[in-house]
Amino acid sequence: MKALRRFFRRLISWTTSARDEDLLRAEIDDHIARQTSDNLRAGMTAVEARRQALLKFGNVDVARELYRDQSGLPIVETLLRDVRHALRRLRSTPVFTAAVLLTLALGIGANTAIFGVIDSVLIRPLAYPHAEDLVSIWHTQPASRTGISSCTPSMYFTYREHNRSFQQFGVWNIGGASVTGGAEPEVLRALFVTYGVLDALDQPPLLGRWFSSADDAPGSPETVILTHGYWQRRFGGDRSILGRAMTINATSHTVIGVMPEAFRFQRDPDLILPERFERSQVNLGTFAYQGLARLRPGVTMTQANADLARMLDIWLRAWPPPPGFDRAVFEQFRLGPRIQPLKQDIVGDVGTVLWVVMGTVGLVLLIACANVANLFLVRTDARRQELAIRAALGAGRRRIIVEMLVECLTLGVLGGTLGVALAYAALRVLVTTGPDTLPRLHEIRIDPSVLAFAFGVSLLSGLLFGLIPVFKYAGARLAATLGGVGRTIGRNREHHRARNALVAVQVALALVLMVGSGLMIRTFQQLRGVQPGFTHPEEIQIVHSSIPEAIAQDPVRVMRMWDEIRDQLAALPGVTSVGFASAAPLEAAVFGFRNIQSFYAEDQALQTGQATTGRELRLIAPGFFSTMGTRLIAGRDFTGTDLYGKRPVAIVSENLAREWWHDPRAALGKRVRESSVAPWREVVGVVQDVYDNGMHVKAPAFAYLPALMDRYLVFDREYVTRGGAFVIRSSRAGTEGLLKEVRQTIWSVNGRQPVSFVRTLETLYDQSMAQTSFTLVMLAIAGGVALLLGIVGIYGVIAYVVSQRTREIGIRIALGAQRAVVSGVFVRQGLLLAGAGVAVGLAAAAGLTQLMSSLLFGVTALDPLTYAAVAALLLVVSVLASYLPARRAMGIDPVDALRGE
Repeated sequence: MKALRRFFRRLISWTTSARDEDLLRAEIDDHIARQTSDNLRAGMTAVEARRQALLKFGNVDVARELYRDQSGLPIVETLLRDVRHALRRLRSTPVFTAAVLLTLALGIGANTAIFGVIDSVLIRPLAYPHAEDLVSIWHTQPASRTGISSCTPSMYFTYREHNRSFQQFGVWNIGGASVTGGAEPEVLRALFVTYGVLDALDQPPLLGRWFSSADDAPGSPETVILTHGYWQRRFGGDRSILGRAMTINATSHTVIGVMPEAFRFQRDPDLILPERFERSQVNLGTFAYQGLARLRPGVTMTQANADLARMLDIWLRAWPPPPGFDRAVFEQFRLGPRIQPLKQDIVGDVGTVLWVVMGTVGLVLLIACANVANLFLVRTDARRQELAIRAALGAGRRRIIVEMLVECLTLGVLGGTLGVALAYAALRVLVTTGPDTLPRLHEIRIDPSVLAFAFGVSLLSGLLFGLIPVFKYAGARLAATLGGVGRTIGRNREHHRARNALVAVQVALALVLMVGSGLMIRTFQQLRGVQPGFTHPEEIQIVHSSIPEAIAQDPVRVMRMWDEIRDQLAALPGVTSVGFASAAPLEAAVFGFRNIQSFYAEDQALQTGQATTGRELRLIAPGFFSTMGTRLIAGRDFTGTDLYGKRPVAIVSENLAREWWHDPRAALGKRVRESSVAPWREVVGVVQDVYDNGMHVKAPAFAYLPALMDRYLVFDREYVTRGGAFVIRSSRAGTEGLLKEVRQTIWSVNGRQPVSFVRTLETLYDQSMAQTSFTLVMLAIAGGVALLLGIVGIYGVIAYVVSQRTREIGIRIALGAQRAVVSGVFVRQGLLLAGAGVAVGLAAAAGLTQLMSSLLFGVTALDPLTYAAVAALLLVVSVLASYLPARRAMGIDPVDALRGE
């Protein structure tokens, strides 16, 4: 802001510098024009008014020379002279200048801010060397729920050894890692990578080294790399951290490196750990890793996909199926190659949202330009005598056009400068408080390309609102208007056509924006109306913890520790119930905590060549559903006997029950299992669907299994959930007092248990709808600004008409016209303008809102209720905007009106 103030001080200083010859000539020109206008108002004829003005300021040749000599001036010198002249003129009309600058600053600032986001998220390359060569490795899988699948450990070995397209290749995964030995145990977000991932990213560490192939080998010393943020937060940026030991997952790890501050990866981890696969134990299964590669020079995406298809055949033949599975199952997956740029993987579908918002604020800028053009029409209309005198003194059409456009472009650039300042402030707020679901959030900034965009938009805006008054007034008719000033001005309808057209355009564009905003409001209402599968999320506190084998090895002992903690949490003041599960609802949408496995029903035989569809699995303890408020549709919940008796039981979601058995009650007693070697489990209950991936995504089909089992998946031994989430229902949820008591309770059972991912379910609920909320807020702001500018436009037109027709109004009232009838004339005029704009806007909205169809939920892009409500609102507001200046017409005194004329 200080720099901005210094800029304007220097600008003003420049406009008031010593008078050179050009400035003197410009001042003479201004004085002659103003004196002539004064003489006209005093009752002189046009010829006499001009003659007296020239006599006052000396030889007329000085004024004529002002225009004749300019053709010989250098272009830059002429331009600077015109800019100085424009700045002086703007200083003389501070109210007009302030109104224009504020309007432009809002429009240009909004466009610059959104373009800054688009440039940082969608356009600018990722912050890695030669980022265009980085690709993600996925596979198409028609039978899966999403249609795609990730990589397996066996694919890592196959692709690394047989590829012809990659310089480096590796796989990675995001998970939690418990860190103990410090002041408090904690679970941190960890990035698990194989050899090749960091090499592909090619972003050297700030301290130390990357992982080598030796770090990948099972049995080698345990190592860890810290990210810059965790290094600063936990160790205060201590540069002697290398070689220090950290206890991670109950095992000592040596710190071998610290990543630079600029290093960013999906979900920004705290630690980077080596992912180690024992080759002899690897099989075709475990699709749990994402592949990352850097293409060789000259390799295209098509060639890389063809190479991946070739390696899929090698992979399918080279590795054994998991125990209890047949190779035919994996052949039925019909996996295909799907390599895509890493940037596309990171950005996802947020591009649709950003481009819709960009188009929205672009319309706001058009409305702002229309508003400013109206202001310029009024101002230029008041300067018609001056422009005519300039033409009479020898100024050519080109000269006047240049002067008017320079003034408009100067205003555009000044408005753009203020707009950049507003955009900078807005982006700082966005980076600080923006949704975590917005990718590359911390990379958003204003760089030279954004400044160039702002400069271009500023010039374009100046041209947009400047060309209309130029075409209307800067013509050969200027000299002729000298004799036409006076009473006929207010009666000439031609003077109002351009302003009326601009107001109608403003109303039409405002309607388009308000329809878009209304559709998003309806979408948000529909999302809020979805029954999420739980109740009162603001009362549910979520706390994650884990019990590694170093603390307790026996699965039954682990389960009893979970129960002990749960019982003690339930005894805390204000707590009504406590549940436990491997993950809480909506953590899949926000953090990606998913457990998707093949799932079978005994009486649902697969067709030949058909692969089973993946289902969401969640391991729970008794009481989880009652704590969450998830309704039991049929059957019963798990019991302690089911848990500790390790009974083969299961609970399924309502949509899964209907998919397989058409009726939730028919699911009871049926048998299901999570793998071909797992025991068959009896379905004892059916529960309400839970929208685990967000309210805007269809609720996934769920299978719930006990947290303690005799066998699970391919494990042929007892299995227990060692890491999970407590869900605590309490009126004190989210308070620091409750969180402190929860931590103390968990540590009272075991002081080495980490506590992490502490948040309320309401927070997850809001984060799951962050993209919709972001879009809604942006469109609502744009629609509100558009409505305000539209109201100002209608008010301005009617107020101007009233001021120009003061004498006519006085005569009408003097002849007996009712004041209400007179005011009704102006209200009808405003309503006609609004009606024309609404008609055009409805047609435009019907086409343009189709572009945002993918953002809507539970409402169509042609929702009649939204269109009708917005149109009615605009018409009502337009009537009010017209009535206010019409009231002035009712209060006009006929005697004063006639005397003033």
